[in-house]
Amino acid sequence: MRPSTFAFLVGAAVLGLTPAASAQEKGGVIDVATIGEPPTLDAMVSSTDIVGMISQHIFETLFTFDADWNLTPLLAASLPTISDDARTYTIELRENIAFHDGSAMTSSDVVASLKRWLEVAARGKQVAANVEAIEAVDARTVKITLKEPYSPLLSLLAFNNSAAIVIPEETIPDGAATPLATFVGTGPYMLKEHKPDQYIQLVRFDDYVMRDEDPSGFGGARHAYLDEIRFVPVPDINTRTEGAIAGQFDFVDTLPVESYDRLTTEKSEPVLLEHFGWPIFVMNTKEGVLSDMRVRQALQAALSTSDMLAAAFGDTKFYAVDGPMYPANYAWRTEAGVELYNQANLDKAKELLAAAGYDGKPLRILTSRQYEFHYKMALVAQAYLEQAGFKVDMQVVDWATLVQRNKKPELWEIFITHSPFLPEPALNFILSKSAGGWWDTPEKEKALTAFTSTSVPEERKAHWEELQKLIFEQAPIVKVGDFASLSAKSPALEGFRPSPWPAFWNVSLNEKQ
Repeated sequence: MRPSTFAFLVGAAVLGLTPAASAQEKGGVIDVATIGEPPTLDAMVSSTDIVGMISQHIFETLFTFDADWNLTPLLAASLPTISDDARTYTIELRENIAFHDGSAMTSSDVVASLKRWLEVAARGKQVAANVEAIEAVDARTVKITLKEPYSPLLSLLAFNNSAAIVIPEETIPDGAATPLATFVGTGPYMLKEHKPDQYIQLVRFDDYVMRDEDPSGFGGARHAYLDEIRFVPVPDINTRTEGAIAGQFDFVDTLPVESYDRLTTEKSEPVLLEHFGWPIFVMNTKEGVLSDMRVRQALQAALSTSDMLAAAFGDTKFYAVDGPMYPANYAWRTEAGVELYNQANLDKAKELLAAAGYDGKPLRILTSRQYEFHYKMALVAQAYLEQAGFKVDMQVVDWATLVQRNKKPELWEIFITHSPFLPEPALNFILSKSAGGWWDTPEKEKALTAFTSTSVPEERKAHWEELQKLIFEQAPIVKVGDFASLSAKSPALEGFRPSPWPAFWNVSLNEKQ
């Protein structure tokens, strides 16, 4: 039995990582300005975009996604063979794959890596209780046996956030809480030096073994044309903007949309990824005032997401006031529950707060100005919430601090983040009861189990509708809307294609520019 694909996007693909049209040459060094210092380089333990963007050059997974967001093999030789009962996945590995330390990748490395992923990764924990065994059949074959069918398994194994990266067995520390001491992968670039708050220096891995297929999305051949990639943390958004305009960096991540027109110069050009994703307010359902669903519903009722989006992005070409968890042309789109979106109903909010007996305890909102649109949305939200009767404690911190604090439920009530639209809804961290927000109710678990236990597209769509309805009814998050992501690149950077996690393999420098 082969895995079936439920294509989540109908129409043109949004993932544009494809081969460059012209011939490309090796050589050159690029500087990439990021929103700040990553909290770690361990791609298993972090689900942040900045870690995914950097670490994907160092580490690889068994599978990944092509330009149409279909699953495609990466370190695996092919897509797995799945038993008729959908419980056993047999995965053949590619031959002659080397780690950056010179050792050869074998099935024992894969088994050890996947077992660690089940322990330390938020997305690994989603499936951990359902895994009966992970074992090496021989040096090039791995078998995963599940207790019950779990349709999102391959998507979880393919995703580059909270990622199931393959690392040498010898580098895996004892104990799930012990961080990686060395960062050794199989990717086209390897870590040479990391000076926190200064740069992360990656250099070409000359023994990298590419796939034979043409590049497609994150799949296929990964040409390491560049000699070196330097990721430079630039937390201040104005500094990033001016650095892009001046040509100080070859690529600049996450810029304010109001700078769009200024980015067209001889030294820079704007990179706009339309329908990129959705900003969300994540609520602490585990403890504190928002553990009461009525208070969460009051918060949801109070907010004007249209005003929040207008403040954050200004021009409607950069955003859409849209409630469903997936936008138009996505197979997962449903209108279930959207009547609770963008209510701006202060009277209803006040009634819900009174019924809940809200005592004025402050709502601590964690946000960061490294993503300026997060901060602007938070300011508008604060005004509406205070009018509804909430007391708000706005806590503006750097992104690394936010990522540390949001793991501790005693420190916050809301944190603001965003996510690209993901090819498999189960990849959304909000569905994991062990991830930020800790949404865990009998109704949600029942719907989620039904959703993940079938591979029939029509059945999965129906169960997803129920899950989206519960998201609105139980309010573990507030989806603000849809937005486009703006970055900038040098005109000399060839072969670059916009994607949710910018990648710099198959990218080269044209020195004539």
